[in-house]
Formats: sequence, C-alpha cells, structure tokens
Amino acid sequence: MFRCPQKTLTTSRFSPESPLARFRALFGVGWRLAALGAVCAVALSAGMSVPALAQAVTVSGSEQAQGALAAPSTMSSGASDNAPLAASGAAVGTAATQSDFDARQMVLDRRTAENNYRYAVAQHDCYSTFFVNHCLGKARDQMRVVQADIRREQLALDGEKRAAHAQQRDQQAALKRAQDEANAPQRAANEAASAQAYEQKQQQHALDQAQREAEAPQRAANEQAYQEKQRQHALAQAQREGEQSQRDANQAAYEQKQANFQNQLDEARRQGEQKGQERSQKAQRYQQKQEDAAKHKADVEERQKQAAEKAQQKQQQEQQQQQQKQQQEQQDQ
Repeated sequence: MFRCPQKTLTTSRFSPESPLARFRALFGVGWRLAALGAVCAVALSAGMSVPALAQAVTVSGSEQAQGALAAPSTMSSGASDNAPLAASGAAVGTAATQSDFDARQMVLDRRTAENNYRYAVAQHDCYSTFFVNHCLGKARDQMRVVQADIRREQLALDGEKRAAHAQQRDQQAALKRAQDEANAPQRAANEAASAQAYEQKQQQHALDQAQREAEAPQRAANEQAYQEKQRQHALAQAQREGEQSQRDANQAAYEQKQANFQNQLDEARRQGEQKGQERSQKAQRYQQKQEDAAKHKADVEERQKQAAEKAQQKQQQEQQQQQQKQQQEQQDQ
C-alpha cells in the first residue's frame, strides 16, 4: 500500500536532499506514522483487517446514527410515562443503556482512527505525486467530511447520554420521594414517641427540682456541720503537726548525739590505728638501724683487718728490700 517517493524528479523542492524534504521526513511523517500505528493496533485487537474494519465501521456507524435519531423520542416518552420505576428495573435498564453507549462510542472511536489512518496514507501517497498541495488539500477535505459526519454522530450520542442521565436522575428522585412517602407514618410515630419521651423527661425534671428545693434546708445544715468538722479537723491537724515537729526535733537531737558519739569512736579507733602504725614503723626503723650498725661494724673490722694485712705485707716487703740491699752491699765490698 505504501509507495516510496519518486527519485527522478528534478525540482529541488521535491528532492530528498532538500531542507524541506528533510523537515517533512523528521516532523511531518512522525505523527502520521503514529496515527497509522494506532489504527493498525485497533484493527489487530478487533481481529480483522484494515479494509474490513473500515467497512464494519461504516455499516455500524450508519446503524448507530439511525438508532441515535430514534432514541431521544423513545426515551422522552418512556420518561414521561414510567417515572416511578422499581430500583432493580432501573439498574438493569441503566446498565443496558450504558453498554449500548459504550459500544457506539467504540464504533465512533474506530471510525475516527480509520479516518486518521486513511488521511495519513493519502498524505503519504500525495508526496509521490506532482501536485502535492492539491492532493493534500483533497485528502484533507475528504478527511474533514468524514470527521464532520463522525462529529454529528458524536454530538447525537452525547445528547442521548445526557438525556439518559437526566432520566436516571428523575427515576432516582421519584424513588426517593416514594420512599419518603412510605416512611412518613413511621417518622410521624417516631416524632410522637420522641415528643412524649421529652415531655416525660421535663415532668421528671420538674419533680426532681421540687424535691431538691424541699431538701435545701437539710442540705444547708449538713453543709454547715461538714464545715464545722473540717475546722475541727484542721485544728487537730495543726496540733498534731506541732507535736510532730517537737518529736522530729527530739529525734534529730538524739540522732546528732549518736552521730557525735560514733564520730568520737571512729576518731579514737583511727588514732589507735595511726599510733600502732607509728610504733610499727619505729620498730622497723630501729631494727633497720641495728642491722645497719652491725653491718657497718663488720665492714669496719674487715677494713681494719685488710689494713693490718696490707701493713704487715708492706713491712715484710721493706724487710726483704733491706736484706737485699745489705746483700748487694756485701757483694760490692
């Protein structure tokens, strides 16, 4: 169905390399291909080819248009004659009408998609002809004729929808009025019962008020006696608080004495421990001094012994040297 543009044209306006051709390729074909894809998707979802879809749309559109012309009079007469319908019958009729509206709307949508598809195909084919603008205008006029027809049917369908909605509102209002009229005796009985209960409550309230007024002097006497008891209780409470403060002072003094005695005991125990530690430290220092003295004495004796030995050795060495000297002198003589 699609034909590629001829490449033998010598006019630069139709050359594939011209800026106008590039602009059409980028911006003019995109939305036409999108519309074409939408129409093809509708045809595939319906399970038929595009020509079969166009034929079905045309036939069903004419039938729906005839039904749309006959529907308003029928609906208006039915609305005037059968106003107080039952709730179940109104619901079933509304569902059937809505399904019919949906089917007719689907047909109009398919016709619109088919019209857009044909216009896109015609546009694509026009670019392969010499008189492009004339071809485009003719395709546009055909598309607008079909579009106007679809628009008229759409307006008729919208009018039928509005009439159906108005009839549904009238039926619901009639049902509401009938229900209110049926419930009127019960509401009157309820209102009467409520008024009687209210009157009984008012009478009981008046009796209670009179009884409270009769018991007012006794309540005043009771209140005065209660106030006197409260004053006596306050005086006794103040007295008990004074005695309690004295007992608290005595208890605090006793606790202070006990604390002072305990502090003295703790101080004496601490001083005894400190003196014991001092005695132990003194004994340790005395013992250390004794050990140091003994060690010092042993060191002195050892040094004295070593000094005596050294003096004796020195004396022996001097004697030997003296003898050697005498022997040397004798040999010299």
